[in-house]
Amino acid sequence: MPKAAKKPELEKAYDASKVEDAIYRRWEASGFFNPDKLPGKRKDAFTIMMPPPNRTGILHVGHATGIAIQDLLIRFNRMRGKKTLWLPGTDHAAIATQVKVESLLREKGMKDPKRELGREKFLAEVVKFAEASGATIVKQTRSMGASCDWSREAYTFDKERNAAVNEMFRMMYEDGLIERGYRVVNWDPQFQTTLSDDEVLTKETKAKFLTFTYDKDFPITISTTRPETKFGDTAVAVHPDDARYKKYVGQTFTPTFCGKKLHIKVIADKAVDPSFGTGALGVTPAHSMIDAEMAERHALPTVQVIGPDGRMNETAGAAFKGLTLVEARAKIEKMLADAGLLKGVEEIAQNLPVAERGGAPVEQLPMKQWFIRVNKPFTLKQATLGKWKKGEKVTLKQLMREAVGPKRTEILPDQFTKVYFHWIDNLRDWCISRQIWFGHRIPVWYKGEEMRVADRAPGKGWEQDPDTLDTWFSSGTWTFSTLGWPKKTKDLERFHPTDVLETGRDIIFFWVARMVMMSTYALGASPFKTVYLHGLVRDEQGRKMSKSLGNIIDPLDVSAKYGTDAVRLSLVIGTAPGADTKLSEEKIASYRNFTNKLWNISRFVLTSVSKVQRVPKKPTAKTLSDKWILARLESVAAQASASIEKCEFSPAGEVLREFTWTEFADWYLEIAKIQMHDAKLKASTEKVLLYVLENVLKLWHPYMPFVTEAVWDLLAGNAKGKKFLMIESWPKAKTAAAPKEFTLLQEIIGAIRNIRSEYKVEPAKKINATIVAGARAKLVKENAAVIATLARIDTLTILPKGEKPKDAASAMAGGVEVHLPLAGMVDMAKEKTRLEKEKQNLEGFVKSLEAKLSNPGYTDNAPKEVVEKTRQMLAEKKEELVKVQVALNAMK
Repeated sequence: MPKAAKKPELEKAYDASKVEDAIYRRWEASGFFNPDKLPGKRKDAFTIMMPPPNRTGILHVGHATGIAIQDLLIRFNRMRGKKTLWLPGTDHAAIATQVKVESLLREKGMKDPKRELGREKFLAEVVKFAEASGATIVKQTRSMGASCDWSREAYTFDKERNAAVNEMFRMMYEDGLIERGYRVVNWDPQFQTTLSDDEVLTKETKAKFLTFTYDKDFPITISTTRPETKFGDTAVAVHPDDARYKKYVGQTFTPTFCGKKLHIKVIADKAVDPSFGTGALGVTPAHSMIDAEMAERHALPTVQVIGPDGRMNETAGAAFKGLTLVEARAKIEKMLADAGLLKGVEEIAQNLPVAERGGAPVEQLPMKQWFIRVNKPFTLKQATLGKWKKGEKVTLKQLMREAVGPKRTEILPDQFTKVYFHWIDNLRDWCISRQIWFGHRIPVWYKGEEMRVADRAPGKGWEQDPDTLDTWFSSGTWTFSTLGWPKKTKDLERFHPTDVLETGRDIIFFWVARMVMMSTYALGASPFKTVYLHGLVRDEQGRKMSKSLGNIIDPLDVSAKYGTDAVRLSLVIGTAPGADTKLSEEKIASYRNFTNKLWNISRFVLTSVSKVQRVPKKPTAKTLSDKWILARLESVAAQASASIEKCEFSPAGEVLREFTWTEFADWYLEIAKIQMHDAKLKASTEKVLLYVLENVLKLWHPYMPFVTEAVWDLLAGNAKGKKFLMIESWPKAKTAAAPKEFTLLQEIIGAIRNIRSEYKVEPAKKINATIVAGARAKLVKENAAVIATLARIDTLTILPKGEKPKDAASAMAGGVEVHLPLAGMVDMAKEKTRLEKEKQNLEGFVKSLEAKLSNPGYTDNAPKEVVEKTRQMLAEKKEELVKVQVALNAMK
């Protein structure tokens, strides 16, 4: 037996503010966050790469959810003897950070920060902001108890990641997967940059749907919400089977549209919906990706009529040049109406494409940009995904499809697997160039007509491409660039592929798919085995948290108020993968109460036993209650372990909570008080208490690390602060059958408590009881002290057989008869009067509810949920009436 520790002194209430900072400093100083410094032989690795928060401000409650879940997994696997690496970092978030800084500088009085400061000084402002934001995020992450390896901290814009980005660009360029081309792209006129499809949102709005002909001689009527783009029409498309227009297919017309001569070819294309509008579509290759694809199929020319500034250009004609799109739209509508060409105007709902940041309407414009070709075959440099050999040809889209599925990457919840595949199947080439200053510069150099891909200038006179890379290009390499790639490091060999990616469901396209693309291409393996997607954290009314609603919960604020453990529990328990969760201060406060409950349980055990000491081995059970609690502990450990392994964090937490609060605290601790008064049972009972407490602390540690570590200090006699719960072994988990006999005791005690409650017996009042136990008389007698104490019994009579006493309330409990003499519990006359009055009221209530439900006027016309509620109330009142009648019968 380990040496006993000095009996600790515990405060009556747990004060998180007094221990959390000190505990975290000790954890970090121990070096155990670093997998290379963990004690013992650890054969298997377990790796999580922290999704790097954007350096655009501070962490929000969504980030806190991710940190809580990831830390739970890391602590669980560390205690299970694995070489755990949780690598932290932050994201430079190119466009998001630049937009944020521009906004802040405008608030300070600058009208055009980039122009006024110039590239170098402006970037200095961005870097300064990003560094401050990064420091704040790291501080917040530490405050959440994150046990990540800070010695390996990474930044998507640091020197090592920049080298990885340049190497990835070079490899893809040489494989023909990165090309520069002139294509239609998403363009943000506000910030003057391209956007990927994933950075374009839709905004519900109203729009005018105009139906018209280009001029009086054009034979086909078309419809559109964007007449200003019609200056760029080069064709009218109809469905091949549309009989209305078959005679025109193949003909070319030269109508004059609002003063501009057009060359329109009528084409047949199956992409046209004949039931929409007039069934004829004006094809504008320069201002629609769909039309651009159609133009490619039919070899149509491209005519651009909208400029990068979001205004009409000279190609639209002198009368429209320089007009905003809204101005041009209004002018066209008037000109068509005046000329008698406007056939109809209808207001319709429209999903307007807008930029994710800034909210400006997005234009689709043809530009020369850099693209990743997702459908272009290339030659593999290594065996990949266990399906393809080195030297075989595949496409990036094929790799992305093959990487997700059984024995590859599992997405939780499973419904997002279909979402992922749908997105992959509809994936277009990825435009990776951005016209912003902050970010990884495209590693391409120009000198006259020459062009080279390199991470530095090839010589004098070479100028680097001014554009930067889409931030998702750099973060797409996150799982392996953080481990030293492109170098072949020990970390890369040991910790990749990673085990779990835990992130928000909203970036499955932005980031998850990009990482799958990069890892399968560069390394031939999926970057992670499991993707766990959490949902949004909403307020108690189910609303998204926002500044305008004033419902934002700052994780730091509530951690300071309620303790970090309470915040972590509130974010994890009651949450299912992919599902939104509701959070309120009331919920957090309830988990603070549970934190205090665990503290009070620990306080009772540590102050009640003769010696505070570790009990590493399962003690010998001397009583039925001992056997029961030890068996339940093993089963709960097995159940919790299995659930956490499957990323079912809430069910595991709920099982642990029920065991801790109900089975351990409400049942065994109360029984232990009785047993410790017996000299023969005192020592064994203390060992059971200490053993169960030790394992309860271990089981809760991944969820609530601070309070468990604080108690562990006291339990383990950790005066020098060198013993840590976080590196203790996880409890042995096996399914153990709890003694059925104990269930009988619980049923007997429960039956007595129910009768006491029904007859309104004061909790402190002791009463008499008779138990007719039959063949179980011996078992009941052996545990009579437990029954009497927990059920508040004065005189307990146990008989092998007998009849029900007169004037007694009775109940059956597991085949055993329980009888409580009413005379000793209540004033018989008063109680009978009370029950008869209650019976009369209930009968009247039941009768009125039955009448209401038998009336078709009510059941047919009232809302279904109201009718159902009435039915539930009737069932409840009938049940209450039966109980009252049983009580009255007992008095006869």
